[in-house]
Amino acid sequence: MKVLFLCTGNSCRSQMAEGWTRHLKGDVIEPFSAGIEKHDLNPLAVKVMAEAGVDISKHYSKTLEEIGPMQFDCVVTVCGHASEHCPIFPARPKKCMWV
Repeated sequence: MKVLFLCTGNSCRSQMAEGWTRHLKGDVIEPFSAGIEKHDLNPLAVKVMAEAGVDISKHYSKTLEEIGPMQFDCVVTVCGHASEHCPIFPARPKKCMWV
């Protein structure tokens, strides 16, 4: 199952969601994260995740274009802006908003 976590800048919330999903369910879910636009990875997100035992230090901010064409089973928007600007995906994945 491929899940995309989408946020405005892919700097914090979506990165953390990808990290937790990979850590807790990486055997059954292939998580990705991206932003409507590109910001730097938030160092506080890296720090907090490391304190919880989840390493996202190799993550980097990326846009959907950088991920490339991919069919997702589910797209989870983690902020209102991303939900409002979420593109239409060809395969029509299930879309959820999580704030």
